[in-house]
Amino acid sequence: MLRNRAYRTLITAQLISNLGDWLHLLALLTLVGIKWQATPMQITWVTLCAVVPMLLGGPFAGALADRLNRKWLMIISDVLRAVLVFGLIFADQLWQVYIILVLKGLFDVLFSPAKSGKIKEVVPQEHLQQAVSISSFIEQGSKIAGPALGGLLLAAVGIHWCFVIDAFTFLLSGIILLALPGHALFDTVDEEDAAKTQERQRSFLSDTAAGLRYLVRIPVIAYGTLLLCLVLLVLQLADSQTIILLRQIPDINEDLLGWCITASGIGTLLAALLCAKIKTSHLLQMSLGAALMGIVFGLVGPFAGMLHAGWHTTFILTASFLLAGVGAGFTFIPFQVMLQEQTPVHMTGRVFGTVNSLTSASSVAGPLLGGILVTASGVIPAFVLTGASLVVMSLAILCIKKWIDIRQSKQSIPAAIHQPLK
Repeated sequence: MLRNRAYRTLITAQLISNLGDWLHLLALLTLVGIKWQATPMQITWVTLCAVVPMLLGGPFAGALADRLNRKWLMIISDVLRAVLVFGLIFADQLWQVYIILVLKGLFDVLFSPAKSGKIKEVVPQEHLQQAVSISSFIEQGSKIAGPALGGLLLAAVGIHWCFVIDAFTFLLSGIILLALPGHALFDTVDEEDAAKTQERQRSFLSDTAAGLRYLVRIPVIAYGTLLLCLVLLVLQLADSQTIILLRQIPDINEDLLGWCITASGIGTLLAALLCAKIKTSHLLQMSLGAALMGIVFGLVGPFAGMLHAGWHTTFILTASFLLAGVGAGFTFIPFQVMLQEQTPVHMTGRVFGTVNSLTSASSVAGPLLGGILVTASGVIPAFVLTGASLVVMSLAILCIKKWIDIRQSKQSIPAAIHQPLK
């Protein structure tokens, strides 16, 4: 794969661009939440403006990626995102931030399907699975490394320079993509593929239903998906309002959020290493991870209200977020491994698409409910409620785990995997 110059160019640009998706996030939250003293609902709208375009713009972006030159679609997306992120330096009103985030979200969602389609143009069929796996690893890894790196930059160079550096990453990605061939190096369409594509377009709703039926039919996947969606929903009640919690600390340093998110990213990476070595039930790992996050969130809320600015506060909070990151890693990583293990090749698109839709809905509903809850009752009760809910959900899954295992053992997995869903 590394000898394929076109693929090497594409994957390098993707790495830089994907990191750029997340580098500005902490600087923006610090600007809006600490410097501008935004309300909980205003913080919620910042989050939603970044997320909703990705949720709603997928089909439109996919259609464009199938009709236009993918190389230039990615370059245009990167250049315009560079301009938009650079524009955050000059924003001095929240409505300006909202508009910039919505527009950037639209170009975020435009880049991904164009990149996925371009992989098939520059990689031969026998290397396609490996190429897609590497690309997926970069995309998921950037969600961990990006905020952590953004936290370090925020602490080192300040808010405005974070925006400048982030804009440069998009611009650099676009420049690298200029070296990418504009045409397909390998034949990507034949009559059979075209017929399958038309069939998929005609049966979109039935495919979606098939993915959902498969999730329900395999017990460990069904309960794992349920736990994951509930964790995301409940977690976002408080997590989206972290900046509001830190504001409760008198004379708080604006760099603290960056250090906390950096610690969280490091914790998730540690969990990824531990998950590979610990040989136990994926569902058990998810439950324990959710419980650890619940304990941390349930305790950090009340403690934050008693703290004062200083090195001890920084240490306590960064250590807490490190543990929360470990819990997040043990919740999300085993689920992805379990889903890969239990999903057959012919069901991958439908199953993963259904899971993405369910988790995206949770990620949108959570911040919205969190903003309402914090506005009504305050940020500390929201953290306590989040922590208690995560622990209760974890205990509930642990209580019925034996029953789930019995159902799973009775399920004929090989037959279920290879039997087509009508």
